[in-house]
Amino acid sequence: MNAVATEPSADLTLSKAQRSYRYISERINDGRYVPGFRLVLGQIAKELDVSVVPVREAIRLLEAEGLVTFERNVGAQVAMIKETEYLHTMQTLSIVEGAATALSAPFITPEHIARARAINERMIACLDDFDPHSFTALNLEFHSVLFEECPNPHILELVHRGWNRMNVLRDSSFSFVPGRARASVEEHEEILRLLETDAAPLEIELTARAHRTATLDAMLAYQAEHKRPDPRQTTASATEI
Repeated sequence: MNAVATEPSADLTLSKAQRSYRYISERINDGRYVPGFRLVLGQIAKELDVSVVPVREAIRLLEAEGLVTFERNVGAQVAMIKETEYLHTMQTLSIVEGAATALSAPFITPEHIARARAINERMIACLDDFDPHSFTALNLEFHSVLFEECPNPHILELVHRGWNRMNVLRDSSFSFVPGRARASVEEHEEILRLLETDAAPLEIELTARAHRTATLDAMLAYQAEHKRPDPRQTTASATEI
């Protein structure tokens, strides 16, 4: 009798834990919960209309997957980007996207320039009421106009891989260094100016590459500034939540 009575309860708890897991992981993957975002168990439980128990279980699962970390006196938060992965991806993307943009230059028409400038103006317009996720989507849209005309399919494939990898990293660098966003749109205009004036391909390539590495430098500087001096003394397990 007792065994039969406890069976539905176990299933119900599992269902709520799975729902909590999906709720949190979806928001991590789509950028609503950016790296460093604090996961308040009570608030999430309230949003899902459950107790904190299934939310805590979901946090443990996400911690095991490396998507969430737990620090004493801080609590659960979305895992920060691994510096090495971010560094390698951005370095590679800066090289191949710079090359793709330069190779696209002969095929860029006034219509391409107008479309890219309109996107950049939308990016400028959203700076005051800043939404990092939307800004990042517009950023990809802007650059796509300039690199998709690349006649070398192998280079273009590498560019696409780089952007997809950034999505896997769940990164919006502008979440951490929003000041970088304003500099970024100014650099966009410089790239457009070079394309409009038929600048030398090497100049276009190096300018596009420097634009990408400037974001990398800003992000790594943020990471270094906020890095814990000795994580062995501050990191705890989610089992202590």
